[in-house]
Amino acid sequence: MSAVPLKRFYTELPVWIVEDHHDVVCHIYRAIASRHLPLKNIKMVHLDSHPDLLIPVNMSADTVFDKEKLFSELSIENWIMPMVYAGHVSCVAWLHPYWAQQIREGEHRMAVGKDSSTTTIRVTSTDNYFLSDGLYVTEEQLENSKPLRLNVVKVNPVQPSPRSLTDKTTGQNTERWLAKRPRTDHAEAGEASCSEPLSRRTDALQPAEGGNWTGSGDGGDAEGSTGYVVKGVTAFLSETEPYILDIDLDFFSCKNPFKELYTQEEYAILKELYNFRGPGPDASQEELDECVDRRVRQLEDLEAAFADLLEDDGEETVTRWASNPGMASLAQLVSSLRSRNPCPDYEMVHQAGLTCDSVELPHHISTDEEIDRLILAVQLFLRALPKPTLVTMSRSSLDEYCPVEQVDSVQSRVLAVLESLYGPLDLHKDYENNSTGTQDCQPQAS
Repeated sequence: MSAVPLKRFYTELPVWIVEDHHDVVCHIYRAIASRHLPLKNIKMVHLDSHPDLLIPVNMSADTVFDKEKLFSELSIENWIMPMVYAGHVSCVAWLHPYWAQQIREGEHRMAVGKDSSTTTIRVTSTDNYFLSDGLYVTEEQLENSKPLRLNVVKVNPVQPSPRSLTDKTTGQNTERWLAKRPRTDHAEAGEASCSEPLSRRTDALQPAEGGNWTGSGDGGDAEGSTGYVVKGVTAFLSETEPYILDIDLDFFSCKNPFKELYTQEEYAILKELYNFRGPGPDASQEELDECVDRRVRQLEDLEAAFADLLEDDGEETVTRWASNPGMASLAQLVSSLRSRNPCPDYEMVHQAGLTCDSVELPHHISTDEEIDRLILAVQLFLRALPKPTLVTMSRSSLDEYCPVEQVDSVQSRVLAVLESLYGPLDLHKDYENNSTGTQDCQPQAS
Protein backbone atom coordinates (compact mmCIF):
# COMPACT_ATOMS: atom_id res chain seq x y z
CA MET A 1 0.00 0.00 0.00
CA SER A 2 1.46 3.36 -1.03
CA ALA A 3 1.76 6.07 1.55
CA VAL A 4 -0.66 9.02 1.41
CA PRO A 5 1.25 12.12 0.22
CA LEU A 6 1.87 14.59 3.02
CA LYS A 7 0.28 18.02 2.91
CA ARG A 8 2.65 20.87 2.09
CA PHE A 9 2.64 24.39 3.46
CA TYR A 10 3.68 27.66 1.86
CA THR A 11 6.32 29.66 3.72
CA GLU A 12 4.61 32.88 2.65
CA LEU A 13 0.98 33.22 1.63
CA PRO A 14 0.79 33.10 -2.20
CA VAL A 15 -1.40 35.75 -3.85
CA TRP A 16 -2.09 35.28 -7.55
CA ILE A 17 -3.57 38.33 -9.29
CA VAL A 18 -5.12 37.85 -12.72
CA GLU A 19 -7.11 40.12 -15.03
CA ASP A 20 -9.91 37.75 -16.12
CA HIS A 21 -11.34 35.83 -13.21
CA HIS A 22 -11.33 32.37 -14.82
CA ASP A 23 -7.53 32.55 -15.12
CA VAL A 24 -7.29 31.76 -11.38
CA VAL A 25 -8.27 28.14 -12.11
CA CYS A 26 -4.78 27.37 -13.38
CA HIS A 27 -3.21 28.54 -10.13
CA ILE A 28 -5.72 26.60 -8.04
CA TYR A 29 -4.92 23.46 -10.05
CA ARG A 30 -1.21 24.03 -9.58
CA ALA A 31 -1.72 24.25 -5.79
CA ILE A 32 -3.65 20.96 -5.93
CA ALA A 33 -0.92 19.28 -7.98
CA SER A 34 1.76 20.46 -5.52
CA ARG A 35 -0.35 19.13 -2.57
CA HIS A 36 -0.76 22.54 -0.95
CA LEU A 37 -4.50 22.09 -1.54
CA PRO A 38 -6.30 18.75 -1.29
CA LEU A 39 -7.45 16.97 -4.43
CA LYS A 40 -11.06 16.88 -3.24
CA ASN A 41 -13.56 18.89 -1.22
CA ILE A 42 -11.77 22.24 -1.28
CA LYS A 43 -13.58 25.14 0.35
CA MET A 44 -13.64 28.62 -1.13
CA VAL A 45 -14.51 32.05 0.27
CA HIS A 46 -15.48 34.05 -2.82
CA LEU A 47 -15.79 37.87 -2.58
CA ASP A 48 -17.41 39.19 -5.74
CA SER A 49 -20.26 41.31 -7.07
CA HIS A 50 -21.11 38.29 -9.26
CA PRO A 51 -21.60 34.64 -8.18
CA ASP A 52 -19.58 33.23 -11.14
CA LEU A 53 -21.57 30.01 -10.66
CA LEU A 54 -22.95 29.54 -14.16
CA ILE A 55 -21.90 26.66 -16.38
CA PRO A 56 -20.59 26.63 -19.97
CA VAL A 57 -23.98 25.75 -21.50
CA ASN A 58 -22.83 23.43 -24.28
CA MET A 59 -19.55 22.18 -22.80
CA SER A 60 -19.27 18.42 -22.46
CA ALA A 61 -18.97 17.43 -18.80
CA ASP A 62 -15.93 15.30 -19.59
CA THR A 63 -14.05 18.44 -20.64
CA VAL A 64 -13.23 19.03 -16.96
CA PHE A 65 -10.72 16.17 -17.19
CA ASP A 66 -8.89 17.69 -20.18
CA LYS A 67 -6.81 20.58 -18.87
CA GLU A 68 -6.13 22.46 -22.08
CA LYS A 69 -9.65 22.10 -23.41
CA LEU A 70 -11.18 23.11 -20.09
CA PHE A 71 -9.11 26.29 -19.81
CA SER A 72 -10.06 27.26 -23.36
CA GLU A 73 -13.79 26.96 -22.64
CA LEU A 74 -14.02 28.75 -19.30
CA SER A 75 -15.03 32.38 -18.97
CA ILE A 76 -15.49 34.88 -16.17
CA GLU A 77 -19.00 33.81 -15.17
CA ASN A 78 -18.60 30.01 -15.20
CA TRP A 79 -15.23 28.91 -13.79
CA ILE A 80 -16.29 27.52 -10.39
CA MET A 81 -18.88 24.86 -11.29
CA PRO A 82 -16.54 22.81 -13.52
CA MET A 83 -14.21 22.48 -10.50
CA VAL A 84 -17.19 21.31 -8.44
CA TYR A 85 -18.09 18.64 -11.00
CA ALA A 86 -14.44 17.54 -11.14
CA GLY A 87 -14.68 16.94 -7.39
CA HIS A 88 -12.13 19.56 -6.36
CA VAL A 89 -14.48 22.13 -4.77
CA SER A 90 -17.41 21.20 -2.51
CA CYS A 91 -18.18 24.32 -0.47
CA VAL A 92 -18.41 27.95 -1.59
CA ALA A 93 -19.26 31.00 0.47
CA TRP A 94 -20.28 33.77 -1.92
CA LEU A 95 -19.71 37.00 -0.02
CA HIS A 96 -21.46 39.76 -1.90
CA PRO A 97 -21.85 43.52 -1.37
CA TYR A 98 -25.33 44.74 -0.59
CA TRP A 99 -25.97 45.86 -4.18
CA ALA A 100 -25.54 42.33 -5.63
CA GLN A 101 -28.65 40.15 -5.20
CA GLN A 102 -28.45 37.47 -7.91
CA ILE A 103 -28.98 34.45 -5.61
CA ARG A 104 -31.21 34.16 -2.56
CA GLU A 105 -29.48 34.85 0.75
CA GLY A 106 -28.71 31.85 2.95
CA GLU A 107 -27.59 28.26 2.53
CA HIS A 108 -28.19 26.28 -0.66
CA ARG A 109 -27.54 22.57 -1.15
CA MET A 110 -27.44 21.12 -4.63
CA ALA A 111 -25.95 18.37 -6.77
CA VAL A 112 -23.74 19.13 -9.76
CA GLY A 113 -23.32 16.40 -12.35
CA LYS A 114 -23.46 15.20 -15.95
CA ASP A 115 -26.90 15.42 -17.56
CA SER A 116 -27.46 11.91 -18.89
CA SER A 117 -29.40 13.22 -21.91
CA THR A 118 -27.07 16.02 -23.05
CA THR A 119 -23.72 15.01 -21.38
CA THR A 120 -23.37 18.63 -20.20
CA ILE A 121 -22.95 19.81 -16.60
CA ARG A 122 -26.20 20.67 -14.84
CA VAL A 123 -27.42 21.42 -11.30
CA THR A 124 -30.39 20.56 -9.13
CA SER A 125 -30.86 24.06 -7.66
CA THR A 126 -34.20 25.70 -8.45
CA ASP A 127 -32.97 29.21 -7.71
CA ASN A 128 -33.81 31.60 -10.56
CA TYR A 129 -30.09 32.21 -11.09
CA PHE A 130 -29.81 28.67 -12.49
CA LEU A 131 -33.30 28.35 -13.95
CA SER A 132 -32.86 31.49 -16.06
CA ASP A 133 -29.89 29.88 -17.84
CA GLY A 134 -31.71 26.59 -18.32
CA LEU A 135 -29.26 24.76 -16.07
CA TYR A 136 -31.69 22.88 -13.80
CA VAL A 137 -32.38 19.15 -14.00
CA THR A 138 -33.61 16.61 -11.45
CA GLU A 139 -31.03 14.61 -9.54
CA GLU A 140 -32.25 11.43 -11.27
CA GLN A 141 -31.00 12.87 -14.57
CA LEU A 142 -27.46 13.36 -13.27
CA GLU A 143 -24.53 10.98 -13.53
CA ASN A 144 -21.38 11.20 -11.39
CA SER A 145 -23.00 13.94 -9.31
CA LYS A 146 -21.10 15.91 -6.68
CA PRO A 147 -22.61 17.80 -3.74
CA LEU A 148 -22.18 21.56 -3.46
CA ARG A 149 -22.88 23.57 -0.36
CA LEU A 150 -23.31 27.25 -1.21
CA ASN A 151 -23.59 29.91 1.48
CA VAL A 152 -24.73 33.30 0.16
CA VAL A 153 -23.62 35.98 2.62
CA LYS A 154 -24.21 39.71 2.33
CA VAL A 155 -21.46 42.12 3.44
CA ASN A 156 -22.32 45.71 4.31
CA PRO A 157 -19.72 48.50 4.53
CA VAL A 158 -18.38 49.23 7.99
CA GLN A 159 -20.09 52.01 9.88
CA PRO A 160 -17.02 52.90 11.96
CA SER A 161 -16.65 54.68 15.23
CA PRO A 162 -14.51 57.86 15.06
CA ARG A 163 -11.35 56.01 16.09
CA SER A 164 -11.58 53.78 12.99
CA LEU A 165 -11.60 56.50 10.36
CA THR A 166 -9.17 56.30 7.46
CA ASP A 167 -6.05 58.43 7.64
CA LYS A 168 -6.63 60.60 4.57
CA THR A 169 -3.07 61.94 4.58
CA THR A 170 -1.61 58.50 3.88
CA GLY A 171 -4.60 56.88 2.19
CA GLN A 172 -4.19 53.87 4.47
CA ASN A 173 -6.25 52.59 7.35
CA THR A 174 -4.89 53.76 10.68
CA GLU A 175 -3.56 51.18 13.09
CA ARG A 176 -5.86 52.65 15.73
CA TRP A 177 -8.73 50.77 14.09
CA LEU A 178 -7.27 47.30 14.44
CA ALA A 179 -3.97 46.18 15.87
CA LYS A 180 -1.91 44.73 13.04
CA ARG A 181 0.02 41.55 13.68
CA PRO A 182 1.20 38.93 11.19
CA ARG A 183 -0.15 35.41 11.44
CA THR A 184 1.94 32.33 10.89
CA ASP A 185 -0.45 29.38 11.02
CA HIS A 186 -4.08 28.36 10.95
CA ALA A 187 -4.48 28.19 14.69
CA GLU A 188 -3.10 31.66 15.27
CA ALA A 189 -5.04 33.01 12.31
CA GLY A 190 -8.26 31.68 13.75
CA GLU A 191 -7.98 33.69 16.94
CA ALA A 192 -10.02 36.87 17.26
CA SER A 193 -7.70 39.79 16.69
CA CYS A 194 -9.40 42.25 19.00
CA SER A 195 -9.64 41.93 22.73
CA GLU A 196 -13.44 42.23 22.55
CA PRO A 197 -15.57 39.37 21.23
CA LEU A 198 -17.39 39.93 17.94
CA SER A 199 -20.71 40.43 19.65
CA ARG A 200 -19.37 43.40 21.66
CA ARG A 201 -17.33 45.23 19.04
CA THR A 202 -18.52 48.73 18.23
CA ASP A 203 -17.50 48.53 14.57
CA ALA A 204 -20.60 47.22 12.81
CA LEU A 205 -21.23 46.52 9.16
CA GLN A 206 -24.13 48.72 8.12
CA PRO A 207 -25.84 49.35 4.78
CA ALA A 208 -25.51 52.68 3.04
CA GLU A 209 -28.69 54.73 3.11
CA GLY A 210 -28.72 57.54 0.60
CA GLY A 211 -24.95 57.76 0.80
CA ASN A 212 -25.09 59.11 4.37
CA TRP A 213 -23.30 57.46 7.27
CA THR A 214 -24.66 58.23 10.69
CA GLY A 215 -23.16 56.98 13.90
CA SER A 216 -21.95 53.47 14.68
CA GLY A 217 -23.24 50.61 16.68
CA ASP A 218 -23.14 46.93 17.45
CA GLY A 219 -24.23 45.02 14.35
CA GLY A 220 -24.70 41.78 16.31
CA ASP A 221 -25.84 39.06 13.94
CA ALA A 222 -27.98 41.30 11.74
CA GLU A 223 -27.80 40.55 8.03
CA GLY A 224 -24.57 41.98 6.64
CA SER A 225 -22.99 42.52 10.05
CA THR A 226 -19.60 41.25 11.19
CA GLY A 227 -21.09 38.43 13.23
CA TYR A 228 -23.41 37.47 10.37
CA VAL A 229 -20.55 37.25 7.87
CA VAL A 230 -18.30 35.25 10.17
CA LYS A 231 -21.13 32.87 11.06
CA GLY A 232 -21.96 32.35 7.39
CA VAL A 233 -18.37 31.35 6.60
CA THR A 234 -17.44 29.38 9.71
CA ALA A 235 -20.60 27.30 9.29
CA PHE A 236 -18.52 25.10 6.99
CA LEU A 237 -14.93 26.23 7.60
CA SER A 238 -12.93 24.81 10.49
CA GLU A 239 -9.83 26.28 12.12
CA THR A 240 -7.42 23.83 10.51
CA GLU A 241 -8.86 23.16 7.04
CA PRO A 242 -7.10 24.63 4.00
CA TYR A 243 -9.21 26.96 1.89
CA ILE A 244 -9.03 29.45 -0.97
CA LEU A 245 -9.70 33.14 -0.41
CA ASP A 246 -10.85 34.47 -3.77
CA ILE A 247 -11.37 38.22 -4.29
CA ASP A 248 -12.73 40.01 -7.33
CA LEU A 249 -11.94 43.70 -7.02
CA ASP A 250 -15.39 44.53 -8.38
CA PHE A 251 -16.62 43.49 -4.94
CA PHE A 252 -15.64 47.01 -3.86
CA SER A 253 -16.91 48.97 -6.86
CA CYS A 254 -18.81 47.51 -9.78
CA LYS A 255 -20.00 48.61 -13.21
CA ASN A 256 -22.41 47.05 -15.64
CA PRO A 257 -20.39 47.85 -18.79
CA PHE A 258 -23.32 47.03 -21.09
CA LYS A 259 -25.15 50.10 -19.80
CA GLU A 260 -22.55 52.27 -21.50
CA LEU A 261 -22.75 50.36 -24.79
CA TYR A 262 -26.48 50.81 -25.33
CA THR A 263 -29.04 53.56 -24.90
CA GLN A 264 -31.68 53.33 -22.18
CA GLU A 265 -34.27 52.49 -24.87
CA GLU A 266 -32.10 49.70 -26.32
CA TYR A 267 -31.40 48.29 -22.88
CA ALA A 268 -35.12 48.33 -22.06
CA ILE A 269 -35.85 46.37 -25.27
CA LEU A 270 -33.18 43.82 -24.37
CA LYS A 271 -34.78 43.36 -20.96
CA GLU A 272 -38.12 42.78 -22.68
CA LEU A 273 -36.71 40.30 -25.21
CA TYR A 274 -34.70 38.30 -22.67
CA ASN A 275 -37.14 38.56 -19.78
CA PHE A 276 -37.28 35.41 -17.66
CA ARG A 277 -40.54 34.36 -16.04
CA GLY A 278 -39.72 31.99 -13.21
CA PRO A 279 -42.05 29.49 -11.56
CA GLY A 280 -43.75 30.12 -8.25
CA PRO A 281 -42.13 29.20 -4.93
CA ASP A 282 -44.13 25.95 -4.68
CA ALA A 283 -43.75 24.91 -8.31
CA SER A 284 -44.35 21.27 -9.18
CA GLN A 285 -41.79 19.17 -11.00
CA GLU A 286 -43.83 19.52 -14.16
CA GLU A 287 -43.84 23.33 -13.84
CA LEU A 288 -40.06 23.39 -13.28
CA ASP A 289 -39.46 21.22 -16.36
CA GLU A 290 -41.75 23.41 -18.46
CA CYS A 291 -40.00 26.54 -17.20
CA VAL A 292 -36.57 25.23 -18.21
CA ASP A 293 -37.78 23.97 -21.60
CA ARG A 294 -39.44 27.32 -22.33
CA ARG A 295 -36.33 29.24 -21.31
CA VAL A 296 -33.98 27.08 -23.37
CA ARG A 297 -36.15 27.54 -26.46
CA GLN A 298 -36.31 31.30 -25.86
CA LEU A 299 -32.53 31.66 -25.57
CA GLU A 300 -31.89 29.39 -28.56
CA ASP A 301 -34.26 31.47 -30.70
CA LEU A 302 -32.62 34.73 -29.63
CA GLU A 303 -29.14 33.35 -30.27
CA ALA A 304 -30.21 32.17 -33.73
CA ALA A 305 -31.85 35.52 -34.50
CA PHE A 306 -28.75 37.56 -33.69
CA ALA A 307 -26.53 35.06 -35.54
CA ASP A 308 -28.71 35.61 -38.62
CA LEU A 309 -28.58 39.37 -38.19
CA LEU A 310 -24.80 39.18 -38.00
CA GLU A 311 -24.86 37.73 -41.51
CA ASP A 312 -27.68 39.86 -42.90
CA ASP A 313 -29.65 42.50 -40.99
CA GLY A 314 -31.77 43.46 -43.97
CA GLU A 315 -35.46 44.20 -43.63
CA GLU A 316 -36.55 40.71 -44.66
CA THR A 317 -34.43 39.01 -41.97
CA VAL A 318 -35.54 41.47 -39.29
CA THR A 319 -39.23 41.10 -40.24
CA ARG A 320 -39.01 37.31 -40.22
CA TRP A 321 -37.56 37.14 -36.71
CA ALA A 322 -39.73 39.94 -35.33
CA SER A 323 -42.82 37.93 -36.31
CA ASN A 324 -41.91 35.27 -33.73
CA PRO A 325 -43.88 35.34 -30.44
CA GLY A 326 -42.32 37.75 -27.95
CA MET A 327 -39.86 39.21 -30.47
CA ALA A 328 -41.85 42.07 -32.00
CA SER A 329 -39.58 44.70 -30.44
CA LEU A 330 -36.57 43.24 -32.27
CA ALA A 331 -37.24 45.51 -35.27
CA GLN A 332 -37.17 48.61 -33.07
CA LEU A 333 -33.93 47.45 -31.45
CA VAL A 334 -32.19 46.83 -34.79
CA SER A 335 -33.35 50.22 -36.11
CA SER A 336 -31.95 52.00 -33.05
CA LEU A 337 -28.65 50.11 -33.16
CA ARG A 338 -28.16 50.84 -36.88
CA SER A 339 -28.90 54.53 -36.39
CA ARG A 340 -25.77 54.74 -34.24
CA ASN A 341 -23.61 52.16 -36.01
CA PRO A 342 -24.17 50.83 -39.56
CA CYS A 343 -22.62 47.48 -38.56
CA PRO A 344 -23.77 46.59 -35.02
CA ASP A 345 -21.97 43.82 -33.14
CA TYR A 346 -24.96 41.51 -32.80
CA GLU A 347 -22.95 38.88 -30.94
CA MET A 348 -22.23 41.46 -28.25
CA VAL A 349 -25.90 42.48 -28.26
CA HIS A 350 -26.84 38.87 -27.51
CA GLN A 351 -24.27 38.69 -24.70
CA ALA A 352 -25.75 41.85 -23.22
CA GLY A 353 -29.23 40.38 -23.48
CA LEU A 354 -28.18 37.28 -21.54
CA THR A 355 -27.53 39.56 -18.56
CA CYS A 356 -31.10 40.92 -18.70
CA ASP A 357 -33.20 38.11 -17.27
CA SER A 358 -34.84 38.31 -13.84
CA VAL A 359 -32.08 40.38 -12.21
CA GLU A 360 -29.83 42.89 -13.96
CA LEU A 361 -26.08 42.81 -13.61
CA PRO A 362 -25.12 44.82 -10.53
CA HIS A 363 -24.08 48.41 -11.13
CA HIS A 364 -22.73 50.41 -8.21
CA ILE A 365 -19.72 52.70 -8.62
CA SER A 366 -18.57 53.26 -5.06
CA THR A 367 -17.17 56.47 -3.68
CA ASP A 368 -13.64 56.31 -2.30
CA GLU A 369 -15.10 56.49 1.19
CA GLU A 370 -17.37 53.52 0.57
CA ILE A 371 -14.47 51.51 -0.84
CA ASP A 372 -12.53 52.24 2.36
CA ARG A 373 -15.44 51.05 4.47
CA LEU A 374 -15.87 47.87 2.48
CA ILE A 375 -12.15 47.19 2.84
CA LEU A 376 -12.47 47.75 6.58
CA ALA A 377 -15.37 45.29 6.59
CA VAL A 378 -13.22 42.67 4.86
CA GLN A 379 -10.35 43.28 7.26
CA LEU A 380 -12.66 42.91 10.22
CA PHE A 381 -14.20 39.57 9.28
CA LEU A 382 -10.96 38.09 7.88
CA ARG A 383 -9.38 38.61 11.30
CA ALA A 384 -11.93 36.22 12.76
CA LEU A 385 -11.30 33.53 10.12
CA PRO A 386 -8.43 31.06 9.76
CA LYS A 387 -5.55 32.01 7.50
CA PRO A 388 -6.24 30.94 3.89
CA THR A 389 -3.96 28.53 2.06
CA LEU A 390 -4.06 30.46 -1.20
CA VAL A 391 -5.37 33.86 -2.27
CA THR A 392 -6.59 34.43 -5.81
CA MET A 393 -7.55 37.88 -7.01
CA SER A 394 -9.15 39.21 -10.18
CA ARG A 395 -8.88 42.80 -11.38
CA SER A 396 -11.81 42.64 -13.85
CA SER A 397 -10.81 46.04 -15.22
CA LEU A 398 -10.22 45.48 -18.95
CA ASP A 399 -13.88 44.52 -19.33
CA GLU A 400 -14.69 47.39 -16.93
CA TYR A 401 -16.62 45.41 -14.33
CA CYS A 402 -14.24 47.06 -11.86
CA PRO A 403 -13.87 50.73 -12.92
CA VAL A 404 -10.46 51.10 -14.54
CA GLU A 405 -9.81 54.40 -12.78
CA GLN A 406 -10.28 52.72 -9.38
CA VAL A 407 -8.77 49.25 -9.80
CA ASP A 408 -5.11 50.03 -8.97
CA SER A 409 -6.04 51.90 -5.82
CA VAL A 410 -8.41 49.16 -4.68
CA GLN A 411 -5.81 46.48 -5.39
CA SER A 412 -3.10 48.21 -3.38
CA ARG A 413 -5.43 48.73 -0.41
CA VAL A 414 -6.59 45.11 -0.44
CA LEU A 415 -2.99 43.87 -0.58
CA ALA A 416 -2.11 46.14 2.34
CA VAL A 417 -4.88 44.51 4.38
CA LEU A 418 -3.72 41.00 3.47
CA GLU A 419 -0.14 41.85 4.43
CA SER A 420 -1.27 43.36 7.72
CA LEU A 421 -3.19 40.19 8.54
CA TYR A 422 -0.87 37.47 7.25
CA GLY A 423 2.62 38.97 7.07
CA PRO A 424 4.83 38.96 3.93
CA LEU A 425 3.03 37.82 0.78
CA ASP A 426 4.34 35.74 -2.10
CA LEU A 427 2.87 38.09 -4.69
CA HIS A 428 2.39 37.11 -8.35
CA LYS A 429 1.01 39.76 -10.72
CA ASP A 430 0.00 37.30 -13.41
CA TYR A 431 -1.99 39.97 -15.28
CA GLU A 432 1.27 41.62 -16.31
CA ASN A 433 2.11 38.57 -18.44
CA ASN A 434 0.59 37.84 -21.83
CA SER A 435 -0.05 34.18 -21.07
CA THR A 436 -1.81 32.63 -18.10
CA GLY A 437 0.97 30.12 -17.50
CA THR A 438 -1.29 27.11 -17.81
CA GLN A 439 1.49 24.55 -18.06
CA ASP A 440 1.70 21.97 -15.29
CA CYS A 441 -1.62 23.07 -13.81
CA GLN A 442 -3.48 19.78 -14.09
CA PRO A 443 -4.13 18.03 -10.75
CA GLN A 444 -3.87 14.28 -10.58
CA ALA A 445 -6.95 12.49 -11.84
CA SER A 446 -9.52 11.63 -9.24
